Amino acid sequence: MQQAMRVEVAQHAGVCYGVERALKLAEEAAANSAPVHTLGPLIHNPQAVEELHARGVEVAASLADVAGGALVIRSHGVAPTILADARAKGLDVIDATCPHVSKAHEAAEMLRGQGYLIVVVGEADHPEVAGIVAHAGDGAVVVESAAELPKPLDAQRVGVVVQTTQSVRRLAEVALALMPNVRDLRIMNTICAATEKRQRSAEELARGVDAVVVVGGRNSGNTARLVEICCSVNGRVHHVETSDELDPAWFAGVGSVGVTAGASTPDKQIRGVVSAIEAME
Repeated sequence: MQQAMRVEVAQHAGVCYGVERALKLAEEAAANSAPVHTLGPLIHNPQAVEELHARGVEVAASLADVAGGALVIRSHGVAPTILADARAKGLDVIDATCPHVSKAHEAAEMLRGQGYLIVVVGEADHPEVAGIVAHAGDGAVVVESAAELPKPLDAQRVGVVVQTTQSVRRLAEVALALMPNVRDLRIMNTICAATEKRQRSAEELARGVDAVVVVGGRNSGNTARLVEICCSVNGRVHHVETSDELDPAWFAGVGSVGVTAGASTPDKQIRGVVSAIEAME
């Protein structure tokens, strides 16, 4: 008889404070207000967003889609002009921007005020990055890697702000590429502590098990980063949103499985995946 697989969950995995706070604010709004909209998905977890929908929280693509009631600003934050326009429209604005994202906004505004050209390390099409750029002002440069830096970079005073869910490794690569070419370089490490803890835990876990399952939305940047980190040290890494996606074939000959999850993954989704793996023979 084959020995049962050992399943180990990363020390730091799943929902962070910012996501937990955003969910709580949206749930409270649903209980006390009507109608309630979020400007874009509240968090990058389709299952959690669907549960909010069942409680009466609708997703709006833009302010034009919100006629009245409460508007919850998602955890990724928005441009200052959107907040002003929403209030001018008479909406009850509930700002669920993650406090760590707000710190990135403040860092971008500070560097902008001091006359730095701002480089934002992050995904150009991510809503959090769009919000940071809006605070950074005209001329901000967005790069996801050192290879994307403009050559030459037309500035001698450069300030760097980073998407809160990026990896320290990626930030360091961009900083090292800038150093030889910039006279005055300021690095604002705005990666949140929860992200760093999840990334370190995921790497440690992936090194000590035969296979890894990463749980989280496919539209979640921080979950994608965990997949990337695990893949760098383990050749058997699988990304799922729910336990329904697990394939028993992934675990053939596997003695130990590590499970980690992005910062927008509720605990019950992690528990569901762990239980499903443990039930496999």
